[in-house]
Amino acid sequence: MKFADLHLHTIFSDSTYTPEELISQSIRAGLSAIAVVDHDTILGIEPVMKMANIKNIEVLAGIELSAEYDGQEVHILGYLIDYKRKNLLDKLEFLKKNRIERIYKIADKLKNMGITLEAESVFDIARHGTVGRLHVARAMVNAGLINSTAEAFRKYIGDKCPAYVCNFKFSPSEVIKLIKEVGGIPVLAHPYTLKRDELIPKFVDYGLMGLEVYYPEHTQAMINFYLGLAKEYNLLVTGGSDCHGNAKHEVKIGSIKIPYELVEELKEAQLKI
Repeated sequence: MKFADLHLHTIFSDSTYTPEELISQSIRAGLSAIAVVDHDTILGIEPVMKMANIKNIEVLAGIELSAEYDGQEVHILGYLIDYKRKNLLDKLEFLKKNRIERIYKIADKLKNMGITLEAESVFDIARHGTVGRLHVARAMVNAGLINSTAEAFRKYIGDKCPAYVCNFKFSPSEVIKLIKEVGGIPVLAHPYTLKRDELIPKFVDYGLMGLEVYYPEHTQAMINFYLGLAKEYNLLVTGGSDCHGNAKHEVKIGSIKIPYELVEELKEAQLKI
């Protein structure tokens, strides 16, 4: 059988893996296909594809777009996108600025808590990638403010924590529409993080086409539940490790493997858009 991991990040967002490392680790994991879904950027797609051509592994062009609903962060995966379309690139430039603003707001919240973290130290880690909370966590570790990135999320910057900031200006409906406009398949990422499963039918009304059912933090009960929802609403099923390289060292590429037939179903669905 052929297997795929459809949720991988690179140094162009908040992973430590270069395109070369991503491909070598994917081959080591025995994968036939992967998807690059960096946060709010497409810059990693072509470098990974270039390496993949040499190593004979399939790469799906993708993205993980950030949206906001009721003050809550929602991540929508876009698979098989036409990533060179101007309307997508314009929206990504806007999101890049949002993310930079967000880091300053997080730094201010931390400062109000008596924790001094220079925003520039976060940007230094992110370099040219889209900057996010994982970069904040790594900067906090580097500064000796905490012992691990997990501690940063648990105590300070995780959802509903005191230094959390959302700051994403697009709604799920806008993001879903954008993904479909550029020929992609919109899929709700790690739905358990919403903790509001009643929103999924609403997102389906917006045009959502799939659920990321197979995910490291989904229990078997969750997997069964989301498989049931996917069947009820005629949604595609995807899955992946959400590997961020050494930034989340406990999550390895290929720790979640899905059968290649689910990739084929994505491709078939795209033809009907």
